[in-house]
Amino acid sequence: MKLSYKWVKEYLDLNIPAKDLAEKIERTAVEVDSVSRLADGLKKIVTGKVLSMENHPDSDHLHVCQVDVGEEETLQIVCGAPNVAAGQTVIVALPGSRIGGNVKIKKSKMRGVQSNGMICALDEIGFSKDVVPKEWEDGIYVFDDSVPVGEDVYSYLGMDDDVIDLDVTPNRGDMLSVLGTVHDLAAIYDQKPEIKQPTVSEDAAIKVEDELSASADQTLAPTYKLRVVKGVKIAPSPAWLQVRLWTSGIRPINNVVDVTNYILLKYGQPLHAFDRNKIDGNINVRAAKDGESITTLDEEERKLAAGDILITDDNKPVAIAGIMGGLDSEISDDTTDVVIESAIFDSIQIRKTARRLVLHSEASQRFERGINYDTVEDAVNEAAQMMAELAGGKVATGIISATDTPRELPTIHVSDKSVNKVLGTDLSLADVTNIFDRLGFTSVKDGDGLDVTITARRWDIEIPADLNEEVARIYGYDNLPVTLPTGRMGVGALTDTQKNERALRNVLEGLGLTQAISYSLTTEDKAKMFLTRNSSETKLSFPMTQDHSVLRMNLLSGLLDDVAYNKARKVGNVALYEFGRVFFKDSEEQVRPEEVSHVAGVLSGNLVDKSWSHQSVKADFFMVKGIVEKLIKNFAPNGEVEFVADNSIKEMHPGRTAKVLVHGKEVGFVGQIHPVTEKQFKINDTYAFELDFDLLNSLPKNADQFSPISKFPSIKRDIALLVDDAISNDDLLKVISKCGGAYLANIELFDLYTGENVADGKKSLAYSLTFENKRDTLKDDEVNASMEKIKKHLTDELNAEIR
Repeated sequence: MKLSYKWVKEYLDLNIPAKDLAEKIERTAVEVDSVSRLADGLKKIVTGKVLSMENHPDSDHLHVCQVDVGEEETLQIVCGAPNVAAGQTVIVALPGSRIGGNVKIKKSKMRGVQSNGMICALDEIGFSKDVVPKEWEDGIYVFDDSVPVGEDVYSYLGMDDDVIDLDVTPNRGDMLSVLGTVHDLAAIYDQKPEIKQPTVSEDAAIKVEDELSASADQTLAPTYKLRVVKGVKIAPSPAWLQVRLWTSGIRPINNVVDVTNYILLKYGQPLHAFDRNKIDGNINVRAAKDGESITTLDEEERKLAAGDILITDDNKPVAIAGIMGGLDSEISDDTTDVVIESAIFDSIQIRKTARRLVLHSEASQRFERGINYDTVEDAVNEAAQMMAELAGGKVATGIISATDTPRELPTIHVSDKSVNKVLGTDLSLADVTNIFDRLGFTSVKDGDGLDVTITARRWDIEIPADLNEEVARIYGYDNLPVTLPTGRMGVGALTDTQKNERALRNVLEGLGLTQAISYSLTTEDKAKMFLTRNSSETKLSFPMTQDHSVLRMNLLSGLLDDVAYNKARKVGNVALYEFGRVFFKDSEEQVRPEEVSHVAGVLSGNLVDKSWSHQSVKADFFMVKGIVEKLIKNFAPNGEVEFVADNSIKEMHPGRTAKVLVHGKEVGFVGQIHPVTEKQFKINDTYAFELDFDLLNSLPKNADQFSPISKFPSIKRDIALLVDDAISNDDLLKVISKCGGAYLANIELFDLYTGENVADGKKSLAYSLTFENKRDTLKDDEVNASMEKIKKHLTDELNAEIR
């Protein structure tokens, strides 16, 4: 909300710098983004009269003008604007002046003709193109004849006004208007604002009931009022109104549309003006039908959904209520009769419609946050009177009120004791009453406190805590007593889950992976990838984009997007992990999804690049499997870890994927991305894993215990085996561990061979076994006995050939 300081000072006696006022607003009401003045940085820009104009002798579009700037000699200025003409009062930048963008204007020659200055357009002296009136957007600005020559232009263009840009929070919708802000400042500075009640000069010969009627659904439009103004003449607005609008960031259009925007700024009440002659019959407010369409003022066709609030005549839609009018009923240069709409619409439905259509307007912003019931009629009355005065129209007698629901003003009980207890102050009941009086609330003494009736313009106040806040901010936060907190101070500590999460990150980053953070919202197709459990999608009702419309049910699809992003930028070696939440629903009817923490990782290309001291290390299945083993080992689970071949996840390679089981429970999977999926994401060979962190964290764990290094020597023995291809390493490890005895401390596979000298269907494996006795010196006989037992069981159970 851009607030004109001059406009505020029309209602309040303020003699402080704008920056001081802005600081007061920020400390008391809402945040202030900036305080600016268009004239800052400009100099030597004055009004000038074009005395004569001739075509440039060496150009088909330049003109040589003689301009009176209030000095003894006229200035010769070469101007290229298509609308420059003799007799105009224009903006002149004198030689040595500074215009917009800190550009310095010097005397120069333009195609051989001397030019002593510049005739300026509004955007050339600092105005945004968005607020330049349409009639001046392609040329220079021309003043009214009443503007004197040789004066600084700043006051005539509103450039000497300070503009305070308010960042209004959703609960303070009352401050999205000049009068709402004035009332708040009046309470802060203990003043009574001078606000006149609008009066309307109605034409007795024109009865509004003879012109129009209206109907409205009260649940959609609790208040809906119309006025009719006949015989208007569409023309540019007077300069004072244009200045007021563009100072507030709104582009002037014409004298009818500008009045509605002026009232919007003043009252915070959005109005809409219809061309009466383009309306068939009467006006109705109803819920739209699903699939119904309307072409809005921006010339876009909008498809509506059931429940959207629609304004129609007897045959067609004419506006999307509270958001934007229809193109078929807009005010044009031929308009003679105007219907002015002033209403209150269902704020929740306005917000839903605006978000779904991605159509946010000044009107929808205010309807979403709330409207003052007390000024709905005042706004339409003042608008009708202004149109009569500025456009020469006649106001029909009477107002059409399709609905008129009064707002029930809440009454809240509060006492000075309760206020002082919360704020730590020592205010008397009279002090509290005075603050409520300044805010415009009605206070009645009741027992030990006050019954406070809230004014309609402060619809954000509903409970005693809200009144405590009002007392605090008007009394002044700086005046509240300062005390140190008391009580016992606890020692902060991480929970076990937080410790495990941090340890997980340390392990993965120590293994060379980099953390990535992906969006929790994705597409429906990507959300359903890599599923390890049945789940329904959680769809957003009003997504910002279709690419972010469903809550994710896996982390890998987001990581694959990251791999693709890097590959597209010639980064082939990618090692990423992500820790985050995924969202599952057991059925469509489930409202709130179950949130589960997962951890996932991807490897593509080389994990280690080639260097002078070592070769490159390419990512493969065993590398990502090793990362998962290390990760799970860090949880110290009290159970066996198994990897079981799996082909149930269609996005994973069926021959290079394994389920990860801990103590018989499936905690995730590891493997290579399916070539079809890699092609879909436009990536090369990629290996990945995804684990259920919450399940891993909940499994029984081995207690951390100190294990001293044995002071007795260990004994190592190697064993080489020839087994069938169908026998896995895991099968061999189980037999060796079972038969190795109490002194078997470690088993390590150090060789795997197939090929020459090994029969088809066979493979050769070699293991190094470490035996250790921590209480005594281990004897060879004990180790030999264990080795013989191992060999026997390997031979008997797995038909292994000892080599």
